[in-house]
Amino acid sequence: MDHWKELIRPIPDFPSPGIVFRDITPLLRHPRALSAVIEALASGLGRGEVDAVAAVESRGFIFGAPLAVRLGAGFVPIRKLGKLPAATIRREYALEYGSGHLEMHRDALRPGDRVLLVDDVLATGGTAAAAAVMVEELGGRIIEIAFVVELLALGGRGRLPDAYPVRALLEF
Repeated sequence: MDHWKELIRPIPDFPSPGIVFRDITPLLRHPRALSAVIEALASGLGRGEVDAVAAVESRGFIFGAPLAVRLGAGFVPIRKLGKLPAATIRREYALEYGSGHLEMHRDALRPGDRVLLVDDVLATGGTAAAAAVMVEELGGRIIEIAFVVELLALGGRGRLPDAYPVRALLEF
């Protein structure tokens, strides 16, 4: 997996000064690497063990949808404010450079659904924590929170509830 690090380029001062953005688009451009990432995210989980893969807009969708297909599960989009057409639940979250809101459809999950929560990067943990709260509010049971990249210096893992197994494929 360490060779995948070479496919993730640092972009300094994006989206604001002092932030080093980890750009996954070069990794996405390599079919074998992208396929291997999906397989690595699915490892340890068999078909039928997950009822839904919930993923955070927008880069989380890139991994969440094919992962749901791979696991024989449904896909649940977690979107930014105002993007979903039906009744939603909402949570505010903090970013390393500001704040935002996430929404899910109120009927996206059934009580007891086993949910794999996926996003591309674990930074401060605010986005993932907000998404996890919404999954629980709808009665879902998180079996794991998985990321492609974890930015260790930002301490996001420590801000996630201890009850959830957290896995990241790459660390920076």
